[in-house]
Amino acid sequence: MKSMRKLLVISAIVLIAAVTIGSCSAGLFDFITGDTTDTSLDGQEVNLAAAASLKNAFDEKLIPMFEEKYPGVTVTPTYASSGDLQTQIENGLEADVFMSAANKQMNALADEGLVDNDTNLQFLENKVVLIVPADSDANITSFDDLKDVEGNIAIGDPESVPAGQYAQEVLNNTGLWDTVEPKLSLGTDVTAVLNQVAQGSADCGIVYATDAKSTDDVKVICEAPDDALKTPVIYPVAALKNSTDSDATQAFMDFLQTQEAKDVFVEYGFTIHE
Repeated sequence: MKSMRKLLVISAIVLIAAVTIGSCSAGLFDFITGDTTDTSLDGQEVNLAAAASLKNAFDEKLIPMFEEKYPGVTVTPTYASSGDLQTQIENGLEADVFMSAANKQMNALADEGLVDNDTNLQFLENKVVLIVPADSDANITSFDDLKDVEGNIAIGDPESVPAGQYAQEVLNNTGLWDTVEPKLSLGTDVTAVLNQVAQGSADCGIVYATDAKSTDDVKVICEAPDDALKTPVIYPVAALKNSTDSDATQAFMDFLQTQEAKDVFVEYGFTIHE
């Protein structure tokens, strides 16, 4: 009987040791091979509502990077103008994270109690630039030359597109709005404005520097004068209170603030707001 008990005790000790060694070996293997994937959030989803000007950075780099780090998590993006996204969120869009191209839309959602204010971050900065088609030979060298443009001038619709609101501010502060308003072609988002200029249906346009950088079909004439844009182009980001998978949402918010993610935003022409 004693021998049997001793045998059972020894067997139990061997089993525990084997499990422990196996776990340690697996951890050591992951460390040696550089495997830093996290499977603790498997099956969760992050629904991202982001301004159209962020599409390239997210689709080409940031979402694949996050999903590689958390292979069991799916990021589903929705891109549109920030005003349209605000309306969609107010009407029940399933969104966990909202990244706006201006504070106006984020503040409106916060006032309605839809934003987790503890996560609300003033995150990125952008520039407003004047662009023309890449092959344009038009005599446009500054914003002041817009008064002499005979064709269309493309800007985002100021009613819902932050880039359009910034464009309107620049044109107002330079005294050009009344002169150029009849020539304006309003886009539903900044990407639509970029496409109008790239395709030549507009002689010029006002977009973000990051959008101009995304294609060789347009060229930048100049940045908006410092004294013409008194409102900084800030991109806030925040988690929304109705987030379904809060752990995955928090992981995504944390990821955006890592140096590797910030480096991607800089690569796409943004500045990190300090």
